[in-house]
Amino acid sequence: MRLRHILTLLIIPLVLFLAACAPKPTATAIPTPVPGVVVFTPSSAEVLNPERGFFSGIEFYGTKDELDDSEFLVRQTGDTLAFFSIRLDHYRTADIPLEFLNGLDNYFEMARKAGIKYIVRVSYNAGPTPNSEPDSSLAQVLRHIKQLAPNFEKNKDVIVWFEAGFIGAWGEWHTSTNALDMAENKALIRDALFSSYPKDRAILFRYPGDIISWYPQPLSEEQAFTQSDQARLGHHNDCFLASDDDWGTYSSPPDYEVNMRVDWQTYLSEITRFTPMSGETCNLNPPRSNCETALNEMELMHWSAINDQWHPDVIQVWKIQGCYPEIRNRLGYRLSLLETRFTPKVRPGSVLSVHVALQNTGFASPLLPRPVYLLLVNQAGSPIYQQSVAADPRGWEFGDHSFSVTLVVPANLPAGEYQLALWLPDPAETLQNDPRYAIQFANDNVWVEKMGWNTIGKVTVINGE
Repeated sequence: MRLRHILTLLIIPLVLFLAACAPKPTATAIPTPVPGVVVFTPSSAEVLNPERGFFSGIEFYGTKDELDDSEFLVRQTGDTLAFFSIRLDHYRTADIPLEFLNGLDNYFEMARKAGIKYIVRVSYNAGPTPNSEPDSSLAQVLRHIKQLAPNFEKNKDVIVWFEAGFIGAWGEWHTSTNALDMAENKALIRDALFSSYPKDRAILFRYPGDIISWYPQPLSEEQAFTQSDQARLGHHNDCFLASDDDWGTYSSPPDYEVNMRVDWQTYLSEITRFTPMSGETCNLNPPRSNCETALNEMELMHWSAINDQWHPDVIQVWKIQGCYPEIRNRLGYRLSLLETRFTPKVRPGSVLSVHVALQNTGFASPLLPRPVYLLLVNQAGSPIYQQSVAADPRGWEFGDHSFSVTLVVPANLPAGEYQLALWLPDPAETLQNDPRYAIQFANDNVWVEKMGWNTIGKVTVINGE
């Protein structure tokens, strides 16, 4: 017992000595905020933004009793796009009556109320192949295009783009019962569409073989967004991943046995930097229809939108394999703020400088014209000044981007604290003040849903010395 007591007396001081000599843990440094600098963290949450994403379908035949409000609950499913199929089955041999055109106006108005936009295609049947119901004669098709043109121009604010339509089964440019899928007739319908449809909207065509025969050289950056015919030409693949050549997408008659997928995808990867890429899957075809290929090819060809309802087996595989959330987030654009730098304190009448760094992790850019405004917002939440920014979101491809803007602070602005905000509204007067059509950045705590803008910092206006 005495020995144990002696050892205890010796050990305790030794332990205390070692503890005193041990290195002290270093306190975690808390970054000191830098005045006029805000660093943002991108969010992984879903963001409901216009003109991109998954879509579902709405059909219009022109009958009085078919308007169903439940069809337009698109935003409740987390989407902002609908595929608007305009069916002319009853008018294959006749002009479109005024009653039908008025009914179209009602459907476009419903889109505005619902806060969505349409991908528009006109067709004469719903397939199937090879024994499709008829399409129409060339003369009647050209007449119908002219009849629809004023309606489309009037309602283009809620049209994101067109699919060429009219020809063959489902309007997919094959299996025509009136030889509309002959090369010369395709060219005539193509030209009628370009001359009649709104000049600031793209028209998507089904087959790369047609596109490349018309324009052997892909659209260049210098030609993009010029409203030329080529600058408005995009692609929709309605059998994405269905087979090695996507069920004929990458081969053309009379050479159906020749698979041009690699060469044609190289071409498409260039033009879809500036024009829409859309479509749907149509057949379960593993491993090609699995997540790995789907993600690789969507990124390569800058997919902006895809049907969430077809093919259901493929969509289900994406959910099981885990890539569905990434596809949902990356279709089209996904913009995140990285950092803003600005003058933290300003006087009335002085210059306020702002620099914004952002990134796009989506497959594509925003593809319709869209203004960018810098706002000064008072403590009541009202914008008291806005400055147009010389930046074009259509150039914000995958990767990092930045822009700078200066504004002169109003000379009569009261002293106090003001929010800086970025506002990217729809350019159409009918939609500009609807926050559902403004672009939201994928960051936490920046989006002001009621107003449709993104807060990026605080500035103090001071008076005197």
